[in-house]
Amino acid sequence: MLVRVTSHRDPEPLALEAFESLALHVLAMESAPEEAELSIALVGEDEMARLNEQYRGIAGPTDVLSFGCDDPCLATEGEPIVLGDVIIAPDVAERQAAEAGVTVEAELNLLLVHGILHLFGYDHETDDDAAVMQERERVVLDAYAPEP
Repeated sequence: MLVRVTSHRDPEPLALEAFESLALHVLAMESAPEEAELSIALVGEDEMARLNEQYRGIAGPTDVLSFGCDDPCLATEGEPIVLGDVIIAPDVAERQAAEAGVTVEAELNLLLVHGILHLFGYDHETDDDAAVMQERERVVLDAYAPEP
């Protein structure tokens, strides 16, 4: 599995390796094929607001956006399987962490897991769907033990 993490913020104070490690864990927990590829981008609030407006028609920044690949997703044999892109706004996550009384790391981890799960078909359109997604987030995060 291949995870590409890029930052569009300069300088980037966060350890990008931590995003890669957690993303690989989520992909393994979701039984992603070995040929799977995932892109993660960290962006500033202005860029996130632009993307949120462009793709969701909602003004202002959001915390995480997921963009799945176009169907049928599967490439020809031997080619990578592109799952999609997860875009996170760490500055929004920082505010949310303060409001929720959790660490910024915990909030970023939740957002990354949430974004990846969207690529696997989870959503929160109904209360039942939200409960299923939140439970899966909890299971995935509880099973995560990053290497020291």
